[in-house]
Amino acid sequence: MHAALTEVAVQIGFVAVLVQRRAVGRLIKGRAQLWHDAPMGHPPDHAPDRAPNLVSAADKTLLIVYHSMTGGAHQMAQAACDGAQGEPGVRVRLRHASDVAPDEVLAADGYIFATPENLAAISGQLKDFFDRCYYPVLDRISGRPYASLICAGSDGSNAARQIARIAMGWRLKPVAEPLIMCTHAQTPEAIAAPKQIDEESLTACRALGEALAAGLVLGVF
Repeated sequence: MHAALTEVAVQIGFVAVLVQRRAVGRLIKGRAQLWHDAPMGHPPDHAPDRAPNLVSAADKTLLIVYHSMTGGAHQMAQAACDGAQGEPGVRVRLRHASDVAPDEVLAADGYIFATPENLAAISGQLKDFFDRCYYPVLDRISGRPYASLICAGSDGSNAARQIARIAMGWRLKPVAEPLIMCTHAQTPEAIAAPKQIDEESLTACRALGEALAAGLVLGVF
């Protein structure tokens, strides 16, 4: 997990610089507009700390597709959603895998796929989502960015590789290493029990969602 967190941190650091530059640009533009609108010889009484959002709320769409049986992958997906929703200019859609149709995949500009690892593979319902949507969108979403979230008992790498192979067929662009969270559940009772993801991992998921959303708006992916 630490390697994945490091990769996410690198991506976030890169995007954070661009976000900061954009914020400064907005502030300068907002203040310049106030001076332009003020009567000749009368500077504006107040310049706002934040300029108005210049991007339409529906300009970009981030689709987060998840399946979860004991709550872990859902918590990770929700955290990524929360992080992404803080970025102006992005519409975030958090959708259960069984409910997603090909037209929703086509309509999105970027993707996050979240799943538990079941028997060294992605969950059956996430596999069903890929089965239903793969060919209807093939060659129509090439180059779009994606990331993956894996909730595993002790490994998670096989599920991550499975998503990566499918995404490669779609010619999607990975923007971060898979973020894998291990619960260390090994007994049948522990595996079936409801999961509670630790705050450090949820923070990483939120940061990944924020970075991917910011990258969509800025066009860096």
